[in-house]
Amino acid sequence: MFQTLYSYFWWERLWLPANLTWADLEDRDGRVYAKASDLYITLPLAFLFLIVRHLFETYVATPLAGLLNVKEKIRLKATPNAVLEKFYATTSKHPKQADVELLSKRSGCSVRQVERWFRRRRNQDRPSLLKKFREASWRFTFYLIAFIAGMAVIVDKPWFYDLREVWKGYPIQSMLPSQYWYYMIELSFYWSLLFSVASDVKRKDFKEQIIHHVATIILISFSWFVNYIRAGTLIMALHDSSDYLLEVRPPQPPQPPPTSPVPPKLTPLRPPQSAKMFNYAGWRNTCNNIFIVFAAVFIITRLVILPFWIMHCTVVYPLDLYPAFFGYYFFNSIMVVLQLLHVFWAYLIIRMAQKFITGKVVEDERSDREETDNSEEEEEAAKNGPLSNGHPVLNNNHRKTD
Repeated sequence: MFQTLYSYFWWERLWLPANLTWADLEDRDGRVYAKASDLYITLPLAFLFLIVRHLFETYVATPLAGLLNVKEKIRLKATPNAVLEKFYATTSKHPKQADVELLSKRSGCSVRQVERWFRRRRNQDRPSLLKKFREASWRFTFYLIAFIAGMAVIVDKPWFYDLREVWKGYPIQSMLPSQYWYYMIELSFYWSLLFSVASDVKRKDFKEQIIHHVATIILISFSWFVNYIRAGTLIMALHDSSDYLLEVRPPQPPQPPPTSPVPPKLTPLRPPQSAKMFNYAGWRNTCNNIFIVFAAVFIITRLVILPFWIMHCTVVYPLDLYPAFFGYYFFNSIMVVLQLLHVFWAYLIIRMAQKFITGKVVEDERSDREETDNSEEEEEAAKNGPLSNGHPVLNNNHRKTD
């Protein structure tokens, strides 16, 4: 049965034009072609990336955070309460008003104390500022290196300047060593992102991130084993051109604490990576400038160059060589999925840029906002010290003059 499924999966009419077979993509006459078996190496390389990431975050990003004066916010811990903890872990982290009143009776706390407990408990589960900085530093470093490497791979190639050269002589297009390593490293990195997505900082676009990673892995893999390498390198380099900026967090000017818990937003955004690092470090002017550059680069590359040049190249030009087939539709369908994600994120970027230009508060709409307690008890706690079960501990260290 496995052999039957294997044969159907690699059926030539499924992935290749009618006039081509897998034999046409075998090495001969000094030409080397991409092979599906080459992709096996990306899995161990992905785990190697995870190790390198751990070392980078420990020995590079953490000291860098100290140099940039990245400071953690002081978070008040929720007092241990078995009743509330059980509800938090098994039912909901955001109890409804009826649940709050019921929990108040069961736990012996007031309604206000229950609401405050859940706010603090949610804050405890939010990733630390250092964790966010380390993750942004890692992605920024990789994306920047990948962009430079990608440009080195394609900038001297004729298809970089004339997109019709992408399909010239297809499929008789020999693979270059630089293309091999560019593909293997990019694919391995996206595998590592998929493997670590559960432990990374979770934002509201968690599902969109998974869709993006899976679609990218499928697109890179498919373009490899059907020898769409020229188109693939262009697509990867185009994404890398803004991805190293894509770790920017939009500028967040100081703002007063909310008078009530902020309802979770449903609009995700994958913000620019580099300025996110500076935002965590408090360098707001740098963050503002990078955000402006990021917005311009993202819109130009993802909403102009990608659909009107690259996708035009993958949709129109192949039909001059062969009739449309399943693999052709499959490849361009994945491209459409990525383009829809780009349109969605661009909408959010433009909306944030509009707020930024008009001087309104701008924040990363993917991130959970830190909840604060704007109450008399909290103000008293700031003066007198920690709280005990929602009540301030009295400070008896009066001065002799009192």
